Parts: sequence; structure tokens; C-alpha cells
Amino acid sequence: MSRKYAAKWIFLLFLINLLLCVLYVSAGAVHISPGDIFRVFMGDGKAEYQNILIHVRIPRMAACVLVGSGLAVSGAVIQNVLQNPLAGPNIIGVNAGAGLAVVLCSALFPYSYSAVPFAAFVGAFGAMLFIYALARKTGASRMTLIMAGVCVNSLLNAMADAVHILWDDTLTSAYGFRLGGFSSVNGKVLLPAGILILLVTAAVFLLQKELEVLTLGETVASSVGLNTAFFQFLFLILAAALAGASVSIAGLLGFVGLISPHISRRIVGEECRFMLPFCALFGMFLVLLCDLLARTVWSPYEMPTGILLSFVGAPFFLHLLLRRSRRRKHD
Repeated sequence: MSRKYAAKWIFLLFLINLLLCVLYVSAGAVHISPGDIFRVFMGDGKAEYQNILIHVRIPRMAACVLVGSGLAVSGAVIQNVLQNPLAGPNIIGVNAGAGLAVVLCSALFPYSYSAVPFAAFVGAFGAMLFIYALARKTGASRMTLIMAGVCVNSLLNAMADAVHILWDDTLTSAYGFRLGGFSSVNGKVLLPAGILILLVTAAVFLLQKELEVLTLGETVASSVGLNTAFFQFLFLILAAALAGASVSIAGLLGFVGLISPHISRRIVGEECRFMLPFCALFGMFLVLLCDLLARTVWSPYEMPTGILLSFVGAPFFLHLLLRRSRRRKHD
């Protein structure tokens, strides 16, 4: 994959995302033209448009951008560290671990909004460590690891349901949280979680060479002098932070961390210096597009964004499973 070819694709997707952002803040029950948007930013727009943009659409758009990139990069890191293309934050239970921690935090400390991203990180990291320890301890195959992750995912979701039932009077929007979406973006959570996503994504980009070496396998990575145990642990912390912060903003959105790395590898190749930025941009694109459709196609009603992502992601996951099955038969 040539550098110019990959750079062109990254730049093209960046432009597409910019246009999609303009369309995102324009469309809705109240249509706001690009000209009106420009006038609002210049301080000469209508007060009604200003309120809609500043208090509703722009924060929601920012949430989509942050969550899309966070889940996508988290999925890429998990797949590279575990060397398993079927892994993803929602598949192996990382999102569910973050979701359980958020539910517990909301139940026990209902007004501690700043603690939600931290709780989500702890839950995501705990689930991540369990799956990673299982893989290291048993030497489980890729498919066994996925099945174990599915079981952990179901268990953690059941525990979250139990908390919802026991503390129902202190939890709001429980159903919406499970489905995933942006209809009730909370600025008090968005700010700390967004800062965390930006910082951790920057750290992953700075460490992309080490992540690249890890994809070659532990033996090769050790032979070139990389401390594999340290960097595997570090990248799992970073992936858990991204997944946890994203869940604290948008709930249990699925399949973004599975789809984005696969599409990115097919278009710009395996090199992390190209794959990671394209993956982040594609995650933004996927979440922005699905949320735009979710809030406009069925207007005045709104479809949870997580449902649309599942309609896209579940067939994609089945396609990957069938393709791997066909490969094994041919081998």
C-alpha cells in the first residue's frame, strides 16, 4: 500500500466527514441552512437557530464524533493485541463491563457525573483483563476466545439488568442506555469523557510503531527488543479507556469497533500509521450517519442509534464468521 494512496483515502474520508457534520447540524425538525449556520457562528444568526445549534445539535454531533472514533480505535487496538480479527469491544464483553460499572455508579452515586467515565473505564478494563487472562492461561483458539467473550457479555448484561431492577427509582433512561444512542447526551459526562477519548487516541497514535510490532506476534516482537508484556498491558488499558469513555456517553453501541478496523484494513492496508487514522475517521462516519438517519428518517419519532448499528453490524459479523469457516474448509 503506497503512502500517497493511503493518504488520499484518509483525506477523502476526512472531507466526507466534514460534509456529513454540516448535514448533521442542518437536518432535523427545524431545518437550518449552511448559510444560517455560518451566520450563527458569526454572531448574526437567529436566536432560535443559535439555541438549537449550541445546546442540542453541536453537542450531539461532538458526541457522535468522539464515540465513533473512540470505539473504532479501541476495536483496532483490541484486534491487534489479541491478534483476533473477530474481537471487538462489544463482542468480548468490554462494552458490557463498562455498562455495568456505569449502571452501578449511577445507582450508588446518582449525581456524580464526573465519576461516570472513570467507572466505565474500571468496568471495561476489568472485563478486558479477564478475557486476556483467559486467552493467556488456556491458550484458547480465536473462536474459543470469542465464545468466552459472548458468555461474559451475557453475564455482565444480566448483572446490569439486575441492578436496574433493584435500583429502578434511582436510574433513568435505562432502556435507552442498553440500546445505545445520543438523544440524551449529558454535557457533564461529555466533557470529561471527551477529553479522555482525545488524550487516549493521541497516545495510541504516538505508540503506533509499538502496536505495529505487536501484530507480528510475541516471538518476533521480543526478538526486536520490544517489552511485549508491558506494551500488551498498556494497550489494553488504552483500549479499555476508549471503550469505557464511549459507553459513558452513548450507552451500549455495538459493532463500531468490529466493523471499522476491518473496513480500514481493506482500504488502506495493515500499517498502523494509515489504518489507525482511517479507522478513527470511519468510526466517526459510521456513527454520524446512523445517528443522522435515526433522528430524521422516522421524524417526529427517533430510532435508537444502537438499533441501526446492529442492523449493519450483525450481518457483517456473520459474514466474517462464514468467511473464516470457508477458509478453514479450503485449508
